[in-house]
Amino acid sequence: MDSGKKLSGTLALAVFTATLGSLQYGYGLGVINAPQKVIEKHYGRSLGVLPQNFTRSLNSTEDEEPHPLVVMYWSLSVAIFSIGGVCSSFLVGFVGDLRGRVKGMLMVNVLAIAGGLLMGLSILGKPHLMVISGRAVMGLYCGLSSGLVPLYIGEIAPVEYRGALGTLHQLAIVTGILISQVIGLDFLLGNDAMWPLLLGLSGAPAVLQSLLLPLCPESPRYLFIKLGKEEEARKSLKRLKGEYDPSEDIAGMKKEKDQVMREEQVSILKLVRSSQYRQQLLVALMMHLSQQFSGINAIFYYSTAIFHKAGITQPVYATIGVGVINTIFTMVSVVLVDRAGRRTLTLIGYGGMCCCAVTMSVGLVFLSTFAWMSYVSMTAIFLFVCFFEIGPGPIPWFIVAELFSQGPRPAAMALAGFCNWSCNFVIGMSFPYIEALCGSYVFLIFGAILFGSTVFTYFRVPETKGKTFEEIAAEFHHRRHHPPPDSSAATELELLKSSTEA
Repeated sequence: MDSGKKLSGTLALAVFTATLGSLQYGYGLGVINAPQKVIEKHYGRSLGVLPQNFTRSLNSTEDEEPHPLVVMYWSLSVAIFSIGGVCSSFLVGFVGDLRGRVKGMLMVNVLAIAGGLLMGLSILGKPHLMVISGRAVMGLYCGLSSGLVPLYIGEIAPVEYRGALGTLHQLAIVTGILISQVIGLDFLLGNDAMWPLLLGLSGAPAVLQSLLLPLCPESPRYLFIKLGKEEEARKSLKRLKGEYDPSEDIAGMKKEKDQVMREEQVSILKLVRSSQYRQQLLVALMMHLSQQFSGINAIFYYSTAIFHKAGITQPVYATIGVGVINTIFTMVSVVLVDRAGRRTLTLIGYGGMCCCAVTMSVGLVFLSTFAWMSYVSMTAIFLFVCFFEIGPGPIPWFIVAELFSQGPRPAAMALAGFCNWSCNFVIGMSFPYIEALCGSYVFLIFGAILFGSTVFTYFRVPETKGKTFEEIAAEFHHRRHHPPPDSSAATELELLKSSTEA
């Protein structure tokens, strides 16, 4: 059995190949920001609000206010990505079950390549229409990929490595963001001549992934539980874990299949209505709500202004520095998540972020009085990102796959993805207005939300480290059918006891 616990080359290849979709998701998130001023000029010429021969001064008029028509099309270019993700996130379960996890990822790569081509060739047509179309198609792809990747990795990863391998999804996302920030610099691809290539590269990881996916084994849980192909599941397990006796894994899947057979097919609507999965669903959705409403995206939006106030003449490099910190501490999470546990890291993350949000507000309020407060705010930004990536960043993505058995898992992943994308869109659209209304006190709002997230995690989120899917499901089942006789406080004590024992 020891050989079955080793990380095989095939498992490493499968996880790497899957996370190329996450890398593409991160690249798509970050790529649109750096070349904004350059692309706006091309929009203006295409829309007829700038002269057609307006080329020499493209980079020299960056501080001029763009035409309202350009602003509208640019805002749509940014927002359409999240709208595409919201729309397609509901289809994760359908696509994942249609032909399997591997073929599902292969199928949706058509969207990524099409979106990349639309943006890469946008200079040949009307740039504003082609970029918006390409971003919409890429958003559709990313909504599917952000569900399929954690679903596949969660099902193929050995229990003892499931947290670390699941965290690689978030690591690939932040790496993609960082790559887009670096190559989007003006002297690389973020300039007048190369920006279509910069956007077009959004589809490049899909090409590599399409070449590698046929080499990856299908999820053995999908093969056995969904299709009933025991022999193929055994072969898949041996490819993923090396030569070992898969009988124990097969026995675990048989138990899960027996449970699934006793259940009706779980659709999204049935999952929402079912009291059987209510506790798991509450935890899963709250994890994603807390992640997005933590203010992490608002921090990124506001960091450039804070760096500028601190006297940094090139705040874009400081923003890249945030991206580097983002990536480094996600790697720290990869190392810690299967040692410290999901619940512990999430608590540390939210607690630290809460303190940083309050510190950020103090720094902003007293910025005009004490110049050195800008450095307090800068430090708070960096620490905020560090605490986010230690736990609240990566863990919500893969813990959903851990909380649900095979039957409801695709529907749960779809709902969680929809929740995440929707909240991302709400924050992106509303933050400028909230910041204008609250000014320097805006991060106190996020501090309050983070405090609430910390309390919720402490009392309601179980520890899933080292537990099989069946054990996790059984724990929720026990809590639902065997509540303590006296008070809800005893429930929380029992939960805390079981969490610490794990």
